[in-house]
Amino acid sequence: MALETLSSNELLNFIIYDTISATPYSSHDSLVTDFSLENGFSISQEQASSLNCFPLVTPQCRSTGVEAADRRPNLAVQGRKKRRRKPRVCKNKEEAETQRMTHIAVERNRRKQMNEHLAVLRSLMPESYVQRGDQASIVGGAIEFVKELEHLLQTLEAQKLQVLQQVRPASEGTTNSKLLPPPPPPPFAQFFMFPQYTWSQIPSKFTSKTKASIADIEVTLIETHANLRILSRKGPRHLSKLVAGFQSLCLSILHLSVTTMYPLVLYSISAKVEEGCQLSSVDDIAGAVHHMLRIIEEDETALC
Repeated sequence: MALETLSSNELLNFIIYDTISATPYSSHDSLVTDFSLENGFSISQEQASSLNCFPLVTPQCRSTGVEAADRRPNLAVQGRKKRRRKPRVCKNKEEAETQRMTHIAVERNRRKQMNEHLAVLRSLMPESYVQRGDQASIVGGAIEFVKELEHLLQTLEAQKLQVLQQVRPASEGTTNSKLLPPPPPPPFAQFFMFPQYTWSQIPSKFTSKTKASIADIEVTLIETHANLRILSRKGPRHLSKLVAGFQSLCLSILHLSVTTMYPLVLYSISAKVEEGCQLSSVDDIAGAVHHMLRIIEEDETALC
């Protein structure tokens, strides 16, 4: 039976089924869609469009419509989440000018005090320690001068201790105990305030309780500069081995003074902690130096 013999009323009673496959097609292929009718009749898509049937909606079109519907609320949310800029606080011109003038006055006063202190510091040092009048030269000369005074004080302390040791045996034969001088303090005791390792000094609650200490070691650390005081037994080539050990620990020696009082030697060292150094605290530095001295002493014992 031909399709033309059907009336329009009878055509509306037919149920149209979608028999399109889900495989994609290229734009060059002709789109031919068959509609299977309930009574076995089939029509093409072109004939269905001529009969004013509803257009076919493919799954791709459905997904596109869903995605477009989902994007609308997301755009609305993004619009609501825009950052609000804080309103700029417009200060009064008079207030801003007052703050600027106050800052200038404070900075001028600070520079004035700094110049006055540098002038006093320069007047306390010999001229040989200050070659130029700039701030860096004055401060550097002051450091050198303080180190020289410290070395002089250590030398006088050693001489004083030797004199006390000579006077006490001569006074022990007297009967009057009041004439005896007080026992001499430990050597260089005043130069060790809170040592990390105690050997010859009197231990306190601040010092290490290590019983195997072979030297008095005190380390102070400020930023990347370390100050060390080491009191140990005097030995051959101790100083050269100590300097080589500091270099292996990435500690650059800036200043070194040595004071001997047989059989002891006091090292006062100023060092800079380099970037590759693995020692980050005073305990780490003191422990490394103590380990270094132990190795030096063991090597000397093995040679003997």
